[in-house]
Amino acid sequence: MATKKTSQKEKKQTEYGAKDIYVLKGLEPVRKRPGMYIGSTGVDGLHHLIYETTDNALDEAMAGYAKNIEVILLPNNRVKVSDDGRGIPVDKHPQTKVSALETVMTTLHAGGKFGGDAYKVSGGLHGVGVSVVCALSKWMKAEICRDNFIYSQEYAKGKPKTKVQKGGKCRQTGTSVYFEPDPEIFKEINFDLKKILNHLRQQAYLTRQVRIKVVDGRDGKKENLENSYIFYFEGGLSAYVKHLTRGVKKLHQNTYHALGEKNDVLVEVSFQYTEEFESFEESFANNINTSGGGSHLTGFRTALTRTFNDYAKKNNFLKNNDDNLTGEDIREGLTSVVSVKLKEPQFEGQTKAKLGNPEAKTAVEGVVFETLADFLERNPQDAKLIIEKCITSSRARKAAKAARETVLRKGVLDGLALPGKLADCSTRKPEESELYIVEGDSAGGSAKQARDRRFQAILPLRGKILNVEKARLDKILASKEIKSLIIALGTAIAEDFKIEKIRYHRIILMQDADVDGSHIRTLILTLFYRYFKPIIEEGYLYIAQPPLYRIQVGKKIEYAYTDEGKEKILKKIKGSDSKEEDKKIVGFSIQRYKGLGEMNPSQLWETTMDPERRVLLKVNIENAKEADRIFDILMGDEVLPRKKFIETHAKKVKNLDI
Repeated sequence: MATKKTSQKEKKQTEYGAKDIYVLKGLEPVRKRPGMYIGSTGVDGLHHLIYETTDNALDEAMAGYAKNIEVILLPNNRVKVSDDGRGIPVDKHPQTKVSALETVMTTLHAGGKFGGDAYKVSGGLHGVGVSVVCALSKWMKAEICRDNFIYSQEYAKGKPKTKVQKGGKCRQTGTSVYFEPDPEIFKEINFDLKKILNHLRQQAYLTRQVRIKVVDGRDGKKENLENSYIFYFEGGLSAYVKHLTRGVKKLHQNTYHALGEKNDVLVEVSFQYTEEFESFEESFANNINTSGGGSHLTGFRTALTRTFNDYAKKNNFLKNNDDNLTGEDIREGLTSVVSVKLKEPQFEGQTKAKLGNPEAKTAVEGVVFETLADFLERNPQDAKLIIEKCITSSRARKAAKAARETVLRKGVLDGLALPGKLADCSTRKPEESELYIVEGDSAGGSAKQARDRRFQAILPLRGKILNVEKARLDKILASKEIKSLIIALGTAIAEDFKIEKIRYHRIILMQDADVDGSHIRTLILTLFYRYFKPIIEEGYLYIAQPPLYRIQVGKKIEYAYTDEGKEKILKKIKGSDSKEEDKKIVGFSIQRYKGLGEMNPSQLWETTMDPERRVLLKVNIENAKEADRIFDILMGDEVLPRKKFIETHAKKVKNLDI
């Protein structure tokens, strides 16, 4: 009689059962305080439900058991996430005395990631994820293909509606989870396809050779179910870095990529230098984006700085008496991604923004130090271009430091020598203060007369400020207008920047609603994004919305901020009855504002500066890298990407003044 030899993988798959599911505590806290588990009950929290469900599938992929993951947006706010992994166990759990499937879905901190050998590494919320999704769903259903049979169970608001049902036969193994977010928790349920695609594309880069398919079938049409987005990347992080640097002029030809393992920590790193001045670093631990960095990113930076300095001295780019290149010099123009996978990640804080494991630093530092030296030796032309850029950056940094010391001397930082053009407010409490940045002396004069002097300050800037996208800091600090703005803000800039020194908690850009005004606003936004990003992140930057039209009927005056608003006002004036469309309106006039200077101070106050009536747009950064790319396109040296952008979006432009 022939016998079949059991492979190690099959043995592990067989051993993954109810005993691998560990229970810590129940689910009720999730519905009471959902923000603690998914961050918020807004847009981000809603999408987090999809991410947590796909994390379970990605864990199977990282463990080597799943190759395909599918996410389908269905009608009625339902979502399906499926994988071809081993399938969640359905046998009775020894602690809970119910099926392991029910335990995983309805118990907080229950999963195969809390002990045993079911998962060597994992992301998600370490077993919290899928149960949190269940708790915050109006309806959920799990379908498991395991042991040649289909098993299913339904849930509502974290509790089982049915027992585990055994259905027909199936050939492959896998898990499918359907869920519908609970409207009692999420006041607005509207999934953003672009947001989902961006996240899952990133996960596909991080989990090489896994195929992720996304389908938008919300309208229920069969043909749309066949139109899908598929992500599959053999290149891993090197492919991701190429994606991040698309449309940007690259400094060298070959993208650095390293893959290695030290002390049971799997390390993958890739980077590419561009001709830009800004750097962009992303780091991940078990596929979780560690936005606060941590030990793995520290290890990468240490190895990078040490290796480049060694190479520069060995090849006479730096003399023995020269100063070493600093980390800041070396990271100018660098786009890098660092990913580690380890068994017991220790995150700092509830949001897992920072990795704390010291072994991750040692592992990344070792892998990068060994492989980067070899990369530089094998690619001497690339190495020469990178080192020369770093040396140029070092010289510019020293020049900028001297300029900062001149501009931001003691006394100026204390607010004792504010720029003469600034009309400051009387209050000295930043939380009460507003700074309006306006274009030109004319609008500045009108704004100064219109403002409430107690809490509103006015800073007029003459003309179009320097495009900081094309300049280093030493040149930027030579600009009189930018120096005035830096001093007015009180935060200093670059290495000296301190958000706690800011003099205003509302900084409002107020420019004309025409092409020149838009250009000036974009230049100022570029400056804030590149050099004052914490001001945006703290929610201190706003854009004023002056009206486009003044509509008067008799003594009554109304303002319209958009063309749609104008039409709505006109329709209200004329009346909804079509028979009265041609009736004569006495004392009717409509004025199209070309600029702020056309408004007298009382009109400017009433429409744009009165806190009780004005409309302000808060500037935020939803996707830092995408924002960075758009600024590169709009304000960078490359003409072709800008031309393509204009051609793509030209039809969306309204009120174009030529």
